[in-house]
Amino acid sequence: MSALTPLLLRGLAGPARRLLVPRAQVHSRPPREPFGTTDVVVGLTACFLCFLVPPGWVLANLESYKKRE
Repeated sequence: MSALTPLLLRGLAGPARRLLVPRAQVHSRPPREPFGTTDVVVGLTACFLCFLVPPGWVLANLESYKKRE
């Protein structure tokens, strides 16, 4: 790296430093209403369907994917 690289990088980062970005007001606390059994069952079912069914389909039909047509 040349001796000018830090100066060039400082020059490029200068305008970005002047922009003020508001901070998000994020606070962590327990939920106002606890999750019910139905909410948990629906969430776990959705995760199961999204993450396990497509790979299961591929594995179940692997032999048909191996065939060349």
